Amino acid sequence: MKAIPYGRQEITQSDIDAVVEVLQSDYLTQGPAVKLFEDEFSKYVDCPFSVAVSNGTAALHLAALALGVNSGDKVITTPITFAASANCIRYCGAEILFADIDPETYLIDFNSVKAILESQPNGSVKGLVLVDFAGKSIDTEKFSLLAKEYNLWIIEDACHAPGAYFLDSNSREIKSGSSIYSDITVFSFHPVKHIATGEGGMITTRNEDLFSKIVKLRTHGITRETSDFKNSIQLAGGTTSYPSWYMEMQELGYNYRITDFQAALGFSQLKRAEFGLERRNEIVKKYNEAFNDCKFIYQKPFVDRSHAYHLYIIEVENRLGLYNYLRENQIFAQIHYFPCHLMPYYQELGWKEGDFNYAENYYKNCISLPIFPALTSEQQEYVIDKVKTFYR
Repeated sequence: MKAIPYGRQEITQSDIDAVVEVLQSDYLTQGPAVKLFEDEFSKYVDCPFSVAVSNGTAALHLAALALGVNSGDKVITTPITFAASANCIRYCGAEILFADIDPETYLIDFNSVKAILESQPNGSVKGLVLVDFAGKSIDTEKFSLLAKEYNLWIIEDACHAPGAYFLDSNSREIKSGSSIYSDITVFSFHPVKHIATGEGGMITTRNEDLFSKIVKLRTHGITRETSDFKNSIQLAGGTTSYPSWYMEMQELGYNYRITDFQAALGFSQLKRAEFGLERRNEIVKKYNEAFNDCKFIYQKPFVDRSHAYHLYIIEVENRLGLYNYLRENQIFAQIHYFPCHLMPYYQELGWKEGDFNYAENYYKNCISLPIFPALTSEQQEYVIDKVKTFYR
Protein backbone atom coordinates (compact mmCIF):
# COMPACT_ATOMS: atom_id res chain seq x y z
CA MET A 1 0.00 0.00 0.00
CA LYS A 2 1.27 3.45 -0.96
CA ALA A 3 1.87 5.80 1.98
CA ILE A 4 -1.36 7.27 3.40
CA PRO A 5 -0.98 10.63 5.22
CA TYR A 6 -3.49 11.88 7.79
CA GLY A 7 -4.40 14.71 5.42
CA ARG A 8 -3.33 16.08 2.06
CA GLN A 9 -4.29 18.48 -0.69
CA GLU A 10 -6.04 17.45 -3.90
CA ILE A 11 -4.94 19.39 -6.98
CA THR A 12 -7.08 18.96 -10.09
CA GLN A 13 -6.48 20.05 -13.66
CA SER A 14 -8.93 22.91 -13.07
CA ASP A 15 -6.74 24.11 -10.19
CA ILE A 16 -3.64 23.95 -12.39
CA ASP A 17 -5.37 25.80 -15.22
CA ALA A 18 -6.49 28.55 -12.83
CA VAL A 19 -2.95 29.07 -11.55
CA VAL A 20 -1.41 28.99 -15.03
CA GLU A 21 -3.91 31.60 -16.23
CA VAL A 22 -2.74 33.98 -13.50
CA LEU A 23 0.93 33.20 -14.15
CA GLN A 24 0.36 34.25 -17.76
CA SER A 25 -1.47 37.44 -16.76
CA ASP A 26 -0.19 40.90 -15.84
CA TYR A 27 -0.64 40.41 -12.08
CA LEU A 28 1.14 37.94 -9.83
CA THR A 29 0.21 39.79 -6.65
CA GLN A 30 -2.17 42.59 -5.56
CA GLY A 31 -4.31 41.90 -8.62
CA PRO A 32 -7.93 40.95 -9.38
CA ALA A 33 -7.67 37.26 -8.40
CA VAL A 34 -7.31 38.19 -4.72
CA LYS A 35 -10.47 40.33 -4.73
CA LEU A 36 -12.40 37.59 -6.56
CA PHE A 37 -11.36 35.00 -3.98
CA GLU A 38 -12.30 37.32 -1.10
CA ASP A 39 -15.72 38.08 -2.60
CA GLU A 40 -16.57 34.43 -3.25
CA PHE A 41 -15.37 33.39 0.20
CA SER A 42 -17.63 36.03 1.75
CA LYS A 43 -20.57 34.45 -0.06
CA TYR A 44 -19.54 30.98 1.11
CA VAL A 45 -19.48 31.90 4.81
CA ASP A 46 -22.27 34.51 4.69
CA CYS A 47 -20.12 37.42 5.86
CA PRO A 48 -19.81 40.83 4.16
CA PHE A 49 -16.06 41.42 4.56
CA SER A 50 -13.19 39.04 3.81
CA VAL A 51 -9.45 39.74 3.68
CA ALA A 52 -7.09 37.18 2.14
CA VAL A 53 -3.65 36.97 3.76
CA SER A 54 -0.41 35.01 3.57
CA ASN A 55 -1.28 32.29 6.12
CA GLY A 56 -3.53 31.44 9.05
CA THR A 57 -1.03 32.70 11.61
CA ALA A 58 -0.90 36.08 9.85
CA ALA A 59 -4.71 36.10 9.98
CA LEU A 60 -4.65 35.55 13.74
CA HIS A 61 -1.98 38.21 14.27
CA LEU A 62 -3.85 40.80 12.21
CA ALA A 63 -7.08 39.98 14.06
CA ALA A 64 -5.39 40.59 17.41
CA LEU A 65 -3.81 43.83 16.16
CA ALA A 66 -7.09 45.13 14.73
CA LEU A 67 -8.82 44.48 18.08
CA GLY A 68 -6.14 46.48 19.88
CA VAL A 69 -4.53 43.68 21.90
CA ASN A 70 -1.71 45.21 23.88
CA SER A 71 0.72 44.70 26.72
CA GLY A 72 -1.07 44.15 30.02
CA ASP A 73 -4.16 42.61 28.41
CA LYS A 74 -5.28 39.05 29.17
CA VAL A 75 -6.90 36.75 26.61
CA ILE A 76 -8.41 33.28 27.12
CA THR A 77 -7.99 30.34 24.72
CA THR A 78 -7.79 26.55 24.71
CA PRO A 79 -4.60 24.49 25.20
CA ILE A 80 -5.77 21.94 22.60
CA THR A 81 -5.00 23.85 19.43
CA PHE A 82 -2.10 24.69 17.16
CA ALA A 83 0.26 27.08 18.95
CA ALA A 84 -0.64 30.02 16.68
CA SER A 85 -4.02 30.42 18.40
CA ALA A 86 -2.18 31.49 21.55
CA ASN A 87 0.98 32.92 19.97
CA CYS A 88 -0.92 35.65 18.13
CA ILE A 89 -1.77 37.20 21.49
CA ARG A 90 1.82 36.97 22.69
CA TYR A 91 2.98 38.72 19.49
CA CYS A 92 1.08 41.74 20.80
CA GLY A 93 2.69 41.53 24.25
CA ALA A 94 -0.46 40.34 26.03
CA GLU A 95 -0.92 37.43 28.44
CA ILE A 96 -2.60 34.13 27.58
CA LEU A 97 -4.93 32.43 30.04
CA PHE A 98 -5.68 28.82 29.10
CA ALA A 99 -9.01 27.16 29.89
CA ASP A 100 -9.70 23.42 29.97
CA ILE A 101 -11.64 21.54 27.29
CA ASP A 102 -14.96 19.72 27.29
CA PRO A 103 -13.93 16.02 27.14
CA GLU A 104 -16.94 15.19 24.93
CA THR A 105 -16.44 17.82 22.22
CA TYR A 106 -12.71 18.65 22.70
CA LEU A 107 -13.71 22.33 22.44
CA ILE A 108 -12.93 24.98 25.05
CA ASP A 109 -15.21 24.47 28.05
CA PHE A 110 -17.71 27.25 28.77
CA ASN A 111 -17.70 26.73 32.55
CA SER A 112 -13.91 26.75 32.64
CA VAL A 113 -13.88 30.09 30.80
CA LYS A 114 -16.52 31.52 33.11
CA ALA A 115 -14.56 30.44 36.19
CA ILE A 116 -11.45 32.20 34.90
CA LEU A 117 -13.38 35.40 34.25
CA GLU A 118 -14.82 35.31 37.77
CA SER A 119 -11.34 34.84 39.24
CA GLN A 120 -9.65 37.71 37.37
CA PRO A 121 -9.71 41.41 38.28
CA ASN A 122 -12.64 43.14 36.61
CA GLY A 123 -11.71 44.38 33.13
CA SER A 124 -8.32 42.65 32.97
CA VAL A 125 -9.47 40.00 30.46
CA LYS A 126 -10.07 41.61 27.08
CA GLY A 127 -11.08 38.76 24.80
CA LEU A 128 -11.52 35.12 23.82
CA VAL A 129 -9.90 33.08 21.06
CA LEU A 130 -12.40 30.28 20.45
CA VAL A 131 -11.19 27.35 18.32
CA ASP A 132 -13.37 25.15 16.08
CA PHE A 133 -11.11 22.22 16.86
CA ALA A 134 -11.14 19.28 14.41
CA GLY A 135 -13.91 20.98 12.40
CA LYS A 136 -16.69 21.25 14.99
CA SER A 137 -18.17 24.74 15.08
CA ILE A 138 -18.17 26.20 18.57
CA ASP A 139 -21.37 27.76 19.94
CA THR A 140 -20.27 31.39 19.64
CA GLU A 141 -23.78 32.59 20.58
CA LYS A 142 -23.38 31.11 24.06
CA PHE A 143 -19.95 32.69 24.47
CA SER A 144 -21.17 36.02 23.07
CA LEU A 145 -23.50 36.38 26.07
CA LEU A 146 -20.49 35.94 28.33
CA ALA A 147 -18.56 38.42 26.19
CA LYS A 148 -21.27 41.05 26.62
CA GLU A 149 -21.31 40.53 30.37
CA TYR A 150 -17.55 40.99 30.67
CA ASN A 151 -17.04 43.41 27.76
CA LEU A 152 -14.92 40.99 25.70
CA TRP A 153 -14.22 40.67 22.01
CA ILE A 154 -14.23 37.24 20.31
CA ILE A 155 -11.90 35.82 17.67
CA GLU A 156 -13.17 32.57 16.20
CA ASP A 157 -10.31 30.39 14.96
CA ALA A 158 -12.11 28.42 12.23
CA CYS A 159 -8.96 27.14 10.50
CA HIS A 160 -10.35 23.59 10.82
CA ALA A 161 -13.93 24.43 9.99
CA PRO A 162 -14.91 26.10 6.69
CA GLY A 163 -18.44 24.96 5.95
CA ALA A 164 -19.24 24.00 9.55
CA TYR A 165 -22.14 25.53 11.43
CA PHE A 166 -24.16 25.33 14.65
CA LEU A 167 -27.82 26.07 15.34
CA ASP A 168 -28.40 29.16 17.45
CA SER A 169 -31.31 29.79 19.83
CA ASN A 170 -33.48 30.80 16.87
CA SER A 171 -32.63 27.54 15.02
CA ARG A 172 -30.59 29.47 12.44
CA GLU A 173 -27.56 27.79 10.86
CA ILE A 174 -24.63 29.95 12.00
CA LYS A 175 -21.70 29.24 9.72
CA SER A 176 -18.13 29.34 10.94
CA GLY A 177 -16.88 32.57 9.44
CA SER A 178 -20.21 34.39 9.36
CA SER A 179 -18.97 36.35 12.41
CA ILE A 180 -22.54 36.87 13.61
CA TYR A 181 -21.59 36.17 17.23
CA SER A 182 -17.85 36.89 16.97
CA ASP A 183 -15.93 40.03 16.04
CA ILE A 184 -13.50 38.33 13.65
CA THR A 185 -13.08 34.82 12.24
CA VAL A 186 -9.89 33.42 10.74
CA PHE A 187 -9.16 30.55 8.35
CA SER A 188 -6.07 28.70 7.09
CA PHE A 189 -5.41 27.36 3.59
CA HIS A 190 -2.47 25.12 4.45
CA PRO A 191 -2.32 21.99 2.21
CA VAL A 192 -3.98 19.70 4.79
CA LYS A 193 -6.94 22.07 5.19
CA HIS A 194 -10.26 21.96 3.30
CA ILE A 195 -9.12 24.64 0.86
CA ALA A 196 -5.43 24.64 -0.09
CA THR A 197 -3.41 27.53 -1.49
CA GLY A 198 0.02 26.22 -0.40
CA GLU A 199 0.10 28.79 2.38
CA GLY A 200 -2.67 31.29 2.88
CA GLY A 201 -5.42 32.48 5.15
CA MET A 202 -8.62 34.52 5.32
CA ILE A 203 -10.12 36.94 7.83
CA THR A 204 -13.87 37.60 7.93
CA THR A 205 -15.80 40.22 9.87
CA ARG A 206 -19.08 42.12 9.81
CA ASN A 207 -17.44 45.25 11.24
CA GLU A 208 -16.42 47.68 8.50
CA ASP A 209 -14.00 49.57 10.76
CA LEU A 210 -12.18 46.35 11.67
CA PHE A 211 -12.14 45.38 7.99
CA SER A 212 -10.55 48.69 6.97
CA LYS A 213 -7.94 48.40 9.71
CA ILE A 214 -7.05 44.83 8.74
CA VAL A 215 -6.68 45.78 5.06
CA LYS A 216 -4.27 48.55 6.04
CA LEU A 217 -2.25 46.39 8.47
CA ARG A 218 -1.96 43.64 5.83
CA THR A 219 0.14 45.98 3.65
CA HIS A 220 2.67 47.74 5.91
CA GLY A 221 0.05 50.02 7.48
CA ILE A 222 -0.23 51.81 4.13
CA THR A 223 -3.41 53.31 2.67
CA ARG A 224 -4.18 54.69 -0.81
CA GLU A 225 -7.61 55.96 0.22
CA THR A 226 -7.64 59.71 -0.41
CA SER A 227 -10.28 60.33 2.26
CA ASP A 228 -7.96 58.79 4.89
CA PHE A 229 -4.85 60.85 4.07
CA LYS A 230 -3.39 62.94 6.88
CA ASN A 231 -0.63 64.84 5.06
CA SER A 232 -1.54 67.90 3.02
CA ILE A 233 -1.97 67.81 -0.76
CA GLN A 234 1.01 70.10 -1.12
CA LEU A 235 3.29 67.90 1.01
CA ALA A 236 2.19 64.91 -1.07
CA GLY A 237 3.36 66.74 -4.22
CA GLY A 238 0.01 67.89 -5.60
CA THR A 239 -1.61 71.26 -6.15
CA THR A 240 -5.38 70.96 -5.99
CA SER A 241 -5.63 67.20 -5.40
CA TYR A 242 -3.45 64.33 -4.26
CA PRO A 243 -1.29 62.88 -7.06
CA SER A 244 -2.29 59.37 -8.20
CA TRP A 245 1.01 57.86 -7.05
CA TYR A 246 0.66 59.02 -3.44
CA MET A 247 0.16 56.65 -0.50
CA GLU A 248 0.64 56.95 3.26
CA MET A 249 2.01 54.64 5.92
CA GLN A 250 -0.13 55.58 8.89
CA GLU A 251 0.80 52.84 11.35
CA LEU A 252 3.24 49.95 11.70
CA GLY A 253 1.86 47.15 9.57
CA TYR A 254 3.19 44.00 7.94
CA ASN A 255 3.56 42.37 4.56
CA TYR A 256 0.92 39.68 5.05
CA ARG A 257 -0.38 39.72 1.47
CA ILE A 258 -1.38 36.63 -0.50
CA THR A 259 -0.38 36.26 -4.16
CA ASP A 260 -2.79 36.21 -7.09
CA PHE A 261 -1.82 32.69 -8.12
CA GLN A 262 -2.49 31.44 -4.59
CA ALA A 263 -5.84 33.22 -4.62
CA ALA A 264 -6.67 31.66 -8.00
CA LEU A 265 -5.93 28.22 -6.57
CA GLY A 266 -8.07 29.01 -3.52
CA PHE A 267 -10.98 30.18 -5.66
CA SER A 268 -10.76 27.03 -7.79
CA GLN A 269 -10.72 24.84 -4.67
CA LEU A 270 -13.61 26.78 -3.14
CA LYS A 271 -15.81 25.56 -6.00
CA ARG A 272 -15.34 22.00 -4.66
CA ALA A 273 -15.79 22.89 -0.98
CA GLU A 274 -19.27 21.37 -0.68
CA PHE A 275 -18.16 18.13 -2.30
CA GLY A 276 -15.20 18.01 0.09
CA LEU A 277 -17.50 18.32 3.11
CA GLU A 278 -19.78 15.58 1.80
CA ARG A 279 -16.84 13.28 1.21
CA ARG A 280 -15.41 13.91 4.68
CA ASN A 281 -18.75 13.04 6.25
CA GLU A 282 -18.90 9.83 4.20
CA ILE A 283 -15.46 8.86 5.47
CA VAL A 284 -16.50 9.58 9.06
CA LYS A 285 -19.65 7.49 8.69
CA LYS A 286 -17.60 4.54 7.45
CA TYR A 287 -15.06 4.87 10.28
CA ASN A 288 -17.78 5.09 12.90
CA GLU A 289 -19.62 2.06 11.58
CA ALA A 290 -16.38 0.07 11.47
CA PHE A 291 -15.35 1.06 15.00
CA ASN A 292 -18.79 0.76 16.59
CA ASP A 293 -17.84 -2.48 18.34
CA CYS A 294 -14.42 -1.24 19.47
CA LYS A 295 -13.59 -0.07 22.97
CA PHE A 296 -11.84 3.14 22.05
CA ILE A 297 -13.49 6.55 21.94
CA TYR A 298 -14.29 8.57 18.84
CA GLN A 299 -15.77 12.05 18.61
CA LYS A 300 -19.57 12.22 18.57
CA PRO A 301 -21.95 12.69 16.78
CA PHE A 302 -21.79 9.74 14.42
CA VAL A 303 -22.52 11.81 11.34
CA ASP A 304 -23.31 15.50 11.48
CA ARG A 305 -23.24 17.56 8.29
CA SER A 306 -22.64 20.63 10.43
CA HIS A 307 -19.22 19.23 11.38
CA ALA A 308 -16.44 20.00 8.89
CA TYR A 309 -14.29 17.02 10.02
CA HIS A 310 -10.85 18.41 9.38
CA LEU A 311 -9.68 15.62 11.70
CA TYR A 312 -10.97 12.18 12.62
CA ILE A 313 -9.76 11.55 16.16
CA ILE A 314 -9.92 8.42 18.26
CA GLU A 315 -8.78 8.01 21.87
CA VAL A 316 -7.04 4.68 22.49
CA GLU A 317 -4.95 2.72 24.94
CA ASN A 318 -1.33 2.16 23.87
CA ARG A 319 -1.43 5.16 21.54
CA LEU A 320 2.33 4.97 20.92
CA GLY A 321 2.08 1.32 19.95
CA LEU A 322 -0.71 2.01 17.47
CA TYR A 323 1.10 5.05 16.05
CA ASN A 324 4.26 3.06 15.40
CA TYR A 325 2.35 0.05 14.03
CA LEU A 326 0.47 2.24 11.56
CA ARG A 327 3.68 3.90 10.37
CA GLU A 328 5.24 0.48 9.85
CA ASN A 329 2.29 -0.20 7.55
CA GLN A 330 2.61 3.10 5.65
CA ILE A 331 -0.25 4.85 7.49
CA PHE A 332 0.98 8.21 8.73
CA ALA A 333 -1.47 9.09 11.48
CA GLN A 334 -0.80 12.25 13.50
CA ILE A 335 -1.33 13.61 17.01
CA HIS A 336 -3.40 16.80 17.45
CA TYR A 337 -2.20 18.40 19.67
CA PHE A 338 0.39 18.46 22.42
CA PRO A 339 -1.19 20.89 24.92
CA CYS A 340 0.02 24.43 24.35
CA HIS A 341 0.39 25.18 28.05
CA LEU A 342 3.01 22.40 28.34
CA MET A 343 5.18 23.71 25.51
CA PRO A 344 8.48 24.85 27.07
CA TYR A 345 7.81 28.46 26.08
CA TYR A 346 4.52 28.55 27.99
CA GLN A 347 5.90 26.55 30.92
CA GLU A 348 8.47 29.31 31.31
CA LEU A 349 5.52 31.69 31.70
CA GLY A 350 4.23 29.65 34.65
CA TRP A 351 2.01 26.91 33.21
CA LYS A 352 2.66 23.34 34.35
CA GLU A 353 1.56 19.74 34.13
CA GLY A 354 -1.64 19.15 36.08
CA ASP A 355 -3.20 22.54 35.23
CA PHE A 356 -5.83 21.05 32.90
CA ASN A 357 -6.87 17.47 33.53
CA TYR A 358 -9.22 17.03 30.58
CA ALA A 359 -6.80 18.52 28.04
CA GLU A 360 -3.86 16.51 29.36
CA ASN A 361 -5.81 13.23 29.53
CA TYR A 362 -7.06 13.79 26.00
CA TYR A 363 -3.50 14.25 24.74
CA LYS A 364 -2.34 10.97 26.29
CA ASN A 365 -4.77 8.95 24.17
CA CYS A 366 -5.60 10.91 21.00
CA ILE A 367 -4.58 9.97 17.47
CA SER A 368 -5.85 11.35 14.15
CA LEU A 369 -6.55 8.84 11.39
CA PRO A 370 -6.38 9.70 7.67
CA ILE A 371 -9.25 11.83 6.41
CA PHE A 372 -9.24 13.84 3.19
CA PRO A 373 -11.56 13.90 0.16
CA ALA A 374 -9.16 11.97 -2.10
CA LEU A 375 -8.88 9.09 0.38
CA THR A 376 -10.08 6.02 -1.54
CA SER A 377 -12.38 3.34 -0.17
CA GLU A 378 -9.55 0.85 -0.53
CA GLN A 379 -7.20 3.05 1.50
CA GLN A 380 -9.78 3.63 4.23
CA GLU A 381 -10.57 -0.08 4.48
CA TYR A 382 -6.84 -0.72 4.80
CA VAL A 383 -6.59 1.82 7.65
CA ILE A 384 -9.60 0.30 9.42
CA ASP A 385 -8.18 -3.20 9.04
CA LYS A 386 -4.79 -2.21 10.49
CA VAL A 387 -6.33 -0.40 13.47
CA LYS A 388 -8.60 -3.34 14.28
CA THR A 389 -5.80 -5.85 13.70
CA PHE A 390 -3.55 -4.02 16.17
CA TYR A 391 -6.16 -4.14 18.93
CA ARG A 392 -7.29 -7.65 18.11
